[in-house]
Amino acid sequence: MTRTRTLNRDILRLAVPALGSLVAEPLFLMVDAALVGHLGLAPLAGLGIASAVLSTIVGLMVFLAYATTPGVARRFGAGDTRGAVSVGIDGMWLALGLGAVLAIAGSFSAPTLVAAFGPTPEVTAQATTYLGLSMWGLPAMLVVFAATGLLRGLQDTVVPLWIAGLGFLANAALNALFIYGLGWGIAGSAAGTLAAQWGMVAAYVVVVGRLARRHDARLRPQRDGIRGSARAGGWLFLRTVSLRLALLLTVAVATGLGTHELAGWQVVFTISSTAAYALDALAIAAQALIGKHLGARDPDAVRHVLHRTLAWGGWFGLALGVVVAALSGVLGLAFTGDPALASLIQPALILMAIGMPLAGLVYVLDGVLMGAGDARYLAVVGVLNLVPFLPVLWLVSWLVPAGATGLAWLTVAFFGVYMAARGVTLGARVRGSRWMTAGERIAPPAS
Repeated sequence: MTRTRTLNRDILRLAVPALGSLVAEPLFLMVDAALVGHLGLAPLAGLGIASAVLSTIVGLMVFLAYATTPGVARRFGAGDTRGAVSVGIDGMWLALGLGAVLAIAGSFSAPTLVAAFGPTPEVTAQATTYLGLSMWGLPAMLVVFAATGLLRGLQDTVVPLWIAGLGFLANAALNALFIYGLGWGIAGSAAGTLAAQWGMVAAYVVVVGRLARRHDARLRPQRDGIRGSARAGGWLFLRTVSLRLALLLTVAVATGLGTHELAGWQVVFTISSTAAYALDALAIAAQALIGKHLGARDPDAVRHVLHRTLAWGGWFGLALGVVVAALSGVLGLAFTGDPALASLIQPALILMAIGMPLAGLVYVLDGVLMGAGDARYLAVVGVLNLVPFLPVLWLVSWLVPAGATGLAWLTVAFFGVYMAARGVTLGARVRGSRWMTAGERIAPPAS
């Protein structure tokens, strides 16, 4: 009982600050949208296009945090803090290199990327301005991902919370100053966010530099270390691509159902994404703790973390589902103020709520296998999970059911079939023990 209580405290100690850090990212976008929105419709529409491009790139690169944490946590659990910090620093160098390539390529391709959306000339000008400047923030964002992964591996989610919070405040203040104080318009929003992002990098450099000095860790990049981080990250990148593909195909089917159904799906998915932040925080706790105990070569503790975090995920998913189901009649009104749309999405919200406990388990299992460094398996089953999902999506698009019925079936396809496939493939993996040694094959050397 004492062991379980201690583990529960560890889970909360990691998950609660991690939740705050996760929430900071959408708050950045909300501040930008609120400030730019007062400039007019064209700047706001331009921001929407630029944000769609940036969020796609950043979403695909989030593997940098997930790839860094397991290698750091294993060495930390084994008592090799020097090696743990060194591995994390290699991850930061890899992030900086990738970010630089993306920034250069993105700055040149910004006009082409914006044109692909087919906006009006006025909106095109606004979107291109914002996107062209924001591309130079990509290296900063990716370094922040890797540095966050380093600290998570060291079982620290509090410092990332502080840095994210200060970054959010700086972003809001600088955006207001540059947009309205200096009259830079949408360029001021991009410049303010850019400055805040590089300020966060500076804060992480100070924190990581102190860790390196304290533990005599190397600061220069090591070829073998970067190669190992890239190998693990490559598999997680493929896993992320499969997730993004599932989301994009679902939106495509919703578009085919009709404008009202597409708007309704956006509301349903937004509510689901909000709930996912809490479940993601549990996954981060599982990832850090699994890596630590695997490094300590304590399989009993690893199994205990697995079972305990699964219990947390299932029960918390159930609690979130109950809340969503109870509010399903008013959530649509809160988002749109349209009674007809609220009625349209209510069945879908209830179905999504029913699937929330399963989603809680899936998120935790994802974190467990990431913490174990089982990146290759996650990539392979990410593709396999699409096999049962795509025929169901095709069936929904072929039948083209109208109204609440179509939206309900689309919800079943995503939160039922696709999430169930993920649950089966991930659950099957943790029944055995091979996943516990997967990370040893890809962990980069610390020396």
